[in-house]
Amino acid sequence: MQKVILSQKKLITLLSGLLIVIGYFSRFALGNVAVLEWALIIASVIGIAPIAVQAYQALKVKVVSIDVLVTIAVIGAFLIQNFEESAIVTFLFLFGHYLEQRTLNQTRLAIKELTEMAPEIALVQTDSGEFEEVDIDEVDEGDILLVKTGAKVPVDGTVLSGDGYINEASITGESVPVTKSKDSGVYAGTILENGTIQVRADRVGEETTFGKIIELVEEAQDSKSEAERFIDKFSKYYTPAVLLLSFVVWLISQDIELAITILVLGCPGALVIGVPVSNVAGIGNGARHGVLLKGSEVIHDFSRVDTIVFDKTGTLTVGNPSVAKKAVYGEESDEALNYLASVEKESDHPLAKAILEETKAAQIYPVEETEVVKGGGIVAQVGGHRVAVGNVALMDKEGIELSEKAKEDVQEAETSGNSLVLTAVDGELRVLMGIRDQVRPGVKDDLDQLKDLGVKNLVVLSGDNQGTVDVVASELGLTEAHGHMLPEDKSAHIEKLEKEGQIVAFVGDGVNDSPSLALADIGIAMGSGTDVAIETSDVVLMNSDFSRLPHALGLVKTTANNMIQNIAIAVGVVFVLLASVFFSDWMNMSIGMLVHEGSILVVIFNGMRLLKYRLRGSRKHEEVKHVKTA
Repeated sequence: MQKVILSQKKLITLLSGLLIVIGYFSRFALGNVAVLEWALIIASVIGIAPIAVQAYQALKVKVVSIDVLVTIAVIGAFLIQNFEESAIVTFLFLFGHYLEQRTLNQTRLAIKELTEMAPEIALVQTDSGEFEEVDIDEVDEGDILLVKTGAKVPVDGTVLSGDGYINEASITGESVPVTKSKDSGVYAGTILENGTIQVRADRVGEETTFGKIIELVEEAQDSKSEAERFIDKFSKYYTPAVLLLSFVVWLISQDIELAITILVLGCPGALVIGVPVSNVAGIGNGARHGVLLKGSEVIHDFSRVDTIVFDKTGTLTVGNPSVAKKAVYGEESDEALNYLASVEKESDHPLAKAILEETKAAQIYPVEETEVVKGGGIVAQVGGHRVAVGNVALMDKEGIELSEKAKEDVQEAETSGNSLVLTAVDGELRVLMGIRDQVRPGVKDDLDQLKDLGVKNLVVLSGDNQGTVDVVASELGLTEAHGHMLPEDKSAHIEKLEKEGQIVAFVGDGVNDSPSLALADIGIAMGSGTDVAIETSDVVLMNSDFSRLPHALGLVKTTANNMIQNIAIAVGVVFVLLASVFFSDWMNMSIGMLVHEGSILVVIFNGMRLLKYRLRGSRKHEEVKHVKTA
């Protein structure tokens, strides 16, 4: 019976409202008071049914809920034959609950959109080489799948053949399609906008990045922050206190209507719902913009961060060394570059790849009589010429004299934090290259935004030499820079900062820095949805997009402020309503319930504003505005 009543709550609300309208129409249009009275009685009886059921279920688990207060108030009003109050209060309470659910569902729309993006079918290659459509649950790791234009990628995998443009907004929050070709990685839930590709399934089902994102966001919605736990505990004692206050007022005043009114006005509905709606909306906004916030507690802690510590390689920098400075001396420079490329092609040195990409040599010569000079470089015979490739020390050893211009270039390159590669051909310096890991484009602007958001200390910790780290720190305007740091050194430094009372967030790649991610107050992973990044950190910036960090910090600060606003609204309304009972003549149960339900909608709509939050001045925001303007 209870289930039937609760399942028909919308119909009961509608009938209750119609009866009240019919009653008042009969009274004022037809002059029939009897119809008004009976309409209000029936509206009160059917309206209280679902409220009373919920009150009974709450009392069974020893909770004095809002429904208990309203039930007692309505029954009291009914018994003293104030049918107008009892009918209007029940209708407003039911109608308010309906509006609550309707608007709350909109705050969860971002999460619903995510789950609806999940692929349901896949084209899997059979033993005969044909492709057959199967349910997504039947796909196994190692299967080869065909993805056509307009279709969703069913798995995390690697492109085996074909090419096309994929919209990765469901994973990275970035709507601009990304080119995919052989050996490119793809994610489940992304959409192939054009082209045809064959993909090897590397991760399937819940193990895909998309599956983990949905799981994390759903868990985050269910988690409770410190503020929510406090409010839950507060409500547990607050509602019985209102009940006791009402009883005391009745004992003193012997005014049953006044006591019943206090029960209605003291309902803490807006207080109970205000914080959760802010959290859900904030988490939803993050999910839509490539920021995974792993729970309400993360929002609270992240909003208080005053120190952010960064790993350098792959976080502040691109992670792939490239040529930042190039100078050539003498004639036939192209030939000298060919000699350099020929030597580097034989080398496994980390800088060789950067040199080969820069030179794009037209011709590769055989390399003979190779001699590796420890701590210096390589000397070899290339195309009948003696070619020395290495640092300044090697040039000195080879007796190669540097011109004034070359010395200036060396000094400038070293000051800029470059690793030097000099090339001499037959005893003459011909090429100088300065190689370093380039700072991510736009990172300086993003760091300035973090400062504007209240971050006082920006620290970089790196395993690189101190000179290179200092150059990056100077270029980006960081507060501190520490080089020669092993993973355990980074963890120790973070621990030191926390002991000094700083609230520390650590930003790393989620692989080598997992101890630091776990130790910091907030661990932020720069990762394209990697397993370690998702599991170790509190926040994940999808697609390693650094520009999402200011958005994430701005979002959690705005969400935390939104919670405070909702608490203030809820407490303020209850205070005003209760004060009005004692110090005014116009307050009654109907007006109180109307204001009470209105306050609930106000905190819900205030929380929903977070769904549209964008950090002003962010690179992403400006890019979107630019595209729209164009």
